[in-house]
Amino acid sequence: MKNNRIYKNQLNYGLLLPVFLLCIIGLLSLYVALYHDSYTNSKITKELIKQVLWYSIGFTSAITIYFFNPKILWKLTPIFYGLCIIMLLLLLKFYNPQLAVLTGAKNWFYIAGFSFQPTELVKIGYTLMLAKITVNYQQKSITSNTKDDWIYLLKTFIATLPIGILLFFQNDLGTMLVFIVIYIFILFTSNINIKIIAPIIAIGVVLSLIFLYLVISDTGRDFLLKIGFHDYQFKRIDSWLNPFLDPNGSSYQLANSLIAIGSGGLLGTGFNVSNIHVPVRESDMIFSVIGENFGFIGSCLVIFLYFYLIYQMYKTCFKSNNLFFTYIGIGIVAMIFF
Repeated sequence: MKNNRIYKNQLNYGLLLPVFLLCIIGLLSLYVALYHDSYTNSKITKELIKQVLWYSIGFTSAITIYFFNPKILWKLTPIFYGLCIIMLLLLLKFYNPQLAVLTGAKNWFYIAGFSFQPTELVKIGYTLMLAKITVNYQQKSITSNTKDDWIYLLKTFIATLPIGILLFFQNDLGTMLVFIVIYIFILFTSNINIKIIAPIIAIGVVLSLIFLYLVISDTGRDFLLKIGFHDYQFKRIDSWLNPFLDPNGSSYQLANSLIAIGSGGLLGTGFNVSNIHVPVRESDMIFSVIGENFGFIGSCLVIFLYFYLIYQMYKTCFKSNNLFFTYIGIGIVAMIFF
């Protein structure tokens, strides 16, 4: 890696406060969600310990990366990316059948009572790989031509394609959206010629409009069903477009989450007070706990903390002394932003 932008690491202390506060809020919200989901005290304690364990792993990983030699990380990136692809391949066979029945997606390992979603690691591996490809392209940016731009696009496409295919077979197209956002963020900061990006944007818009038509029309849905889509995917889309379309059926969780958030009013119902039943709040609906318990003020505070965190991360990315770390940071910002 020929990168002259390598100096001593500098820590942005502005990142520490929002991360710490969000961890505390997350832990408290998880407790409330589990408590009102009829979990036993021992089960609640077990889940909270798991969450603290994940915090510890994240903190340890951050410290390790901070002192890690970027040249070693650069060399290990293709290996880590390859291991991520292998994990996705194994997931086609060794997935959690219970969660697959509930969610329709085969995206969780289940080992010794411990559930693990490998796509969270794959997001990191994918970001590292795109960052490496982009840095290599940036080294030629002064003398690059249209051919180099297309080669760069081809390499990023090759890095993205296997992940997209494997997620399709796992029925996890929702996660694929995260990878698309990461790709877009890194692509648009790569200094690639706008004449190359413009047609891609146009094609993307046209394909999105075609897909939108297929999703909302009966004829289009019949076609999508024939090529591998499932009814539950359409129900999720319908619930997203109109959460109260089927409040006692497919959109029960989402509808009740919105009701719970609204019931919090300005200041909330108070800590650990829940009057609206929201099943499995501890997953994607954890924000309903914040909205109900801490109200509009508390919700705004959490959203502000996230935006402040993103701002500090964005600032850190472009002040980084290492171009490789800059693009890794951009990918992580994309994950959190989405």
